[in-house]
Amino acid sequence: MLLKELSSLTSPLSEAQTEKLKQLTSELNAVQLAWVSGYLSATAEQGAQGQAGVALSAESKPAQTVTVLYGSQTGNGRGIAAELAAKAQALGYGVNLVSMGDYKVRQLKQETLLLAVVSTHGEGEAPDDAIELHKFLSSKRAPKLDNLHFSVLALGDSSYEFFCQTGKDFDEKFTALGATALLPMVECDVDYEAAAEQWQNEVLEAAKPFIQNEASASVVSIAGNSALSAVQSGFTKQKPYTAEVLVSQKLTGRDSDRDVRHVEIELGESGIHYQAGDALGVWFTNNEALVDNILTQLNLSADESITLGDKAVTLKQALTDNKELTQLNPNTVKAWAALSQNASLLTLCEDKAQLRQYVINHQVIDLISQYPATVTAVEFVDLLRGITPRLYSIASSQSEVESEVHLTVALVEEEHDGQARFGGASQFLASANEGTQVKVYVEPNNHFRLPDNPDTPVIMIGPGTGVAPFRAFMQERTAQGVSSDSWLFFGNPHFEQDFLYQVEWQQYLNAGELTRLDLAFSRDQAHKVYVQHKIIEQGEDLWQWLNQGAHLYICGDAERMAKDVHQALIDVAMTHGELSLEQATAYFETLRTDKRYQKDVY
Repeated sequence: MLLKELSSLTSPLSEAQTEKLKQLTSELNAVQLAWVSGYLSATAEQGAQGQAGVALSAESKPAQTVTVLYGSQTGNGRGIAAELAAKAQALGYGVNLVSMGDYKVRQLKQETLLLAVVSTHGEGEAPDDAIELHKFLSSKRAPKLDNLHFSVLALGDSSYEFFCQTGKDFDEKFTALGATALLPMVECDVDYEAAAEQWQNEVLEAAKPFIQNEASASVVSIAGNSALSAVQSGFTKQKPYTAEVLVSQKLTGRDSDRDVRHVEIELGESGIHYQAGDALGVWFTNNEALVDNILTQLNLSADESITLGDKAVTLKQALTDNKELTQLNPNTVKAWAALSQNASLLTLCEDKAQLRQYVINHQVIDLISQYPATVTAVEFVDLLRGITPRLYSIASSQSEVESEVHLTVALVEEEHDGQARFGGASQFLASANEGTQVKVYVEPNNHFRLPDNPDTPVIMIGPGTGVAPFRAFMQERTAQGVSSDSWLFFGNPHFEQDFLYQVEWQQYLNAGELTRLDLAFSRDQAHKVYVQHKIIEQGEDLWQWLNQGAHLYICGDAERMAKDVHQALIDVAMTHGELSLEQATAYFETLRTDKRYQKDVY
């Protein structure tokens, strides 16, 4: 039953209780809903038995118990952990399924069986929700874990230098603290599904003897058939919703050197709910002209039948709908080198740094054009990764747009040897017409949220398409009647060509809903001006806002912008707060821990 139906049905809840329940559940993600489901189920059972309180006694706890921790930046780790918890429950185990960000580190020394799923973010960094646990395991406060049996599933992308580094760190730290591995750590690349499923099955089998001997384990239980139903219901990466594009409108001017689109998508009667700060996962199809070009280069027939899984499709269908063509990875390049036996490509593959640069700067069409090889349809399809959805920061609030969801999409466009190369998802969205179907799902981002207290000031730093979630923030704050101070830093190359959502920001400013707006148009003067320069320029006021409790948000490019902005913030703290480098670094670390300094970078 949907909560919106409660008011129209006979219910034991009062109208006030129903409204409180609606408000609570609207703020919870899928995993939190699952926990609450189990909590309420346990509470109801205890009430029926005449027991007071909600804590299970040692005698009433299940004998089979397992703690499942996840650290997830884009939601893949959370999804795998939820599936693992469901499988464990099917075996009759009690389960403590919890984000590493919500896990109480003092509980660690009490654990006897722990299964961890963790991704690696950026250049070998822990995802946001795993940072504190990662630091704790490396600190002097970390306890001996001689009684712990564990296993780690590490998620990563082999295109990056520090592949699965966070998972490796957890595995090493658990072992160094005396814990015993149930299974060797499993490393998963972008196409992780098969390896993750095998690990889930094998680790639960390996855990059986240890679980069954725990007669009095301490458990925060989400046991019960309905406990994970909220996680598994609704639309997900594996079960997306087929929505319709309403509009794909160019935001940048005619003379801009970039094509940025405002995309509106209709969610219809899906019931999909999202919050300001969340991302939208978008499945896409490859451009037909690109697919035809590849088939011509390889002299392969578009109509040749091949088998994907248990389904027969044509080669063109497989390349259009199922295989990644616009993002290379090291394994594909190495496999192609082995097929082509091209000496220069084989040499390139032996140099890790060169291989990484090639992967970043080229696509499949470049690889097969530069290093020709004879290949069968099956061989070619087998060396390609499956398509993975792209995540876009949502640029709207449902309080404002209701059943729609808006995105701010920059068309990825480069030139190689005189030929245009486009990003797969960005080209799909940029070229979409009204009525184009697109498969989507919401990826919650609980580490990028407006403050719980609406009276809290906010500072938003979002150059380029990084401004997207702040459009959602402002729509949400305006719809809720929030009047506390807000400050936006925005930058792009040119004022006249690249001021994204210019009219909207000026309207917010004129209405007093946006308190301050600082702009950095880098190429409108002889010297380049970026948002970090504006931060330094306004450092005294910014420091005052932070001291008054403001929350600080950064969205956009992780490689350069986010690092430059962070350094500018350090400089502000040192200059206007008279802090040392160490103190300034610790200050922003404390803000991050307190969820007053949040990043959505990519």
